[in-house]
Amino acid sequence: MKFGYARVSKDDLTLDLQIDALNGYGVDEIYEEKLVGPRQNRQQLTELLGTLRAGDTLVIGRLDRLGRTVKQFFALIKDFEQKGIRLVSLKEKFDTSTPTGKAVYGVFCSLAQMELDVISERTKADMMAARGRGHHIGRKPKNNEKVESALKMYFSGESTINDIIETTGVSKTTIYKYVREYKSKYDVRSIEGQ
Repeated sequence: MKFGYARVSKDDLTLDLQIDALNGYGVDEIYEEKLVGPRQNRQQLTELLGTLRAGDTLVIGRLDRLGRTVKQFFALIKDFEQKGIRLVSLKEKFDTSTPTGKAVYGVFCSLAQMELDVISERTKADMMAARGRGHHIGRKPKNNEKVESALKMYFSGESTINDIIETTGVSKTTIYKYVREYKSKYDVRSIEGQ
């Protein structure tokens, strides 16, 4: 079955031209997204994606109608390929069922991977530079005084774990993590005989 998808943009608030082009291609059903804006939930696209099955064709007026970001666009195209769904973009004359369309898809995938690699490299370089300037990267360390207090209460054997959590504000997981570290470092056994 041939499905069409049309979405308004801030520059083109009517769907008439897109719908005419989709009807001219002979689509069986058109999903129309009439809300515009980056925060708008694309409900019609979500519904359409749930409808598409292997062997179906999705026709769009332009490639930018499908995704707001390059990442979204590539994720959808990859999903279509895996599910056996053909994608046709009328303006760009892009068709994933043709040899040229498959070649263009391969180039798209390579560019997407390159973009991810570049972002990853930049992130790592920025983190190293920040560390070099003395900035802490990652989660803030736990308040050592609170952890020490929790450990003293734990090893005294006079408080339950729930009392320790309530008094110190240190989570159960954190308490047991430091207890294990302390025991292995100092070969200590708690009063519980652990």
